[in-house]
Amino acid sequence: MSNAEVLEFAEVLEFHIPRGTDWREHAVCKGKTKLFFPPKAERPQARARREAQADLLCRGCPVRTQCQDFARENHEYGFWGGESEEDRHLAGYTVAAPIGVRARLATP
Repeated sequence: MSNAEVLEFAEVLEFHIPRGTDWREHAVCKGKTKLFFPPKAERPQARARREAQADLLCRGCPVRTQCQDFARENHEYGFWGGESEEDRHLAGYTVAAPIGVRARLATP
């Protein structure tokens, strides 16, 4: 089965979280935080590569929607549920302090 077929199959499945468990226990990214949070002084090209790899994991994650909702509601930094801070900002959600593209746009 190719990667595209796996992703298509994962999108068709509906995942139900067992009662009494945290959605984070079912996240594909569990234990892979380096892909989802930038290191200090990360260059834009490195960030694009890191976020592309993170997005591949998010695409097949059964709890992507819960993750995305959590990041939006809690104004999180990092890459959550297939979205960067900039993606959430463009969708109308904010983080505590502007960074990245938003910081460049906010300066006079």
